[in-house]
Amino acid sequence: MGVSFNPSSSLPQTPSKKHKTLLVSSYILLAAASSFIFLTLSLRLFPSLCGFFLILLHVLTICVAVFSCHVASTASNRWYAAHMVVTVVTAIFEGSISVLIFTNTAGFLGYLKSYVREEDGVVILKLAGALTVLIFCLEWVVLTLAFLLRYKEFVAGSNGSRIQEEQSKDWPRPFQVYASNYA
Repeated sequence: MGVSFNPSSSLPQTPSKKHKTLLVSSYILLAAASSFIFLTLSLRLFPSLCGFFLILLHVLTICVAVFSCHVASTASNRWYAAHMVVTVVTAIFEGSISVLIFTNTAGFLGYLKSYVREEDGVVILKLAGALTVLIFCLEWVVLTLAFLLRYKEFVAGSNGSRIQEEQSKDWPRPFQVYASNYA
């Protein structure tokens, strides 16, 4: 029924430069993806299925940006792996869309079935293409920083026991080996 005070655990830990860079990159990624959505909404793309999927991809990119900081430092291995896979897939799609926008702008605009004038649509698509290049690069930066932060925690041993426990739970009972048996 006593109260204990541990001053070392009550002090907030200052985030590392990698973590701060991950936060800034995620915020820029969030802003770029939402800007892309507003640019595509200015093209009036809702009647086309391709426009819907374009907006859906950037909503997924926003979810990746929001979730990346939490996953890199505190989530389980499964959430981390899912985050990495989704980030890679969205980055690949972002790169593909940017190449498509820059190589065949008029054809892509016609395929989107936009209601704006073609000259205005081409300018909007060029701006959107520049944003997709930025998003593509930022997703790889976020992916790399998330990996480095997770690796740093693994090497430092702060999550080593938790990671070992998560991995040992996946094996059947006779094959589980605990570190305490060998220490």
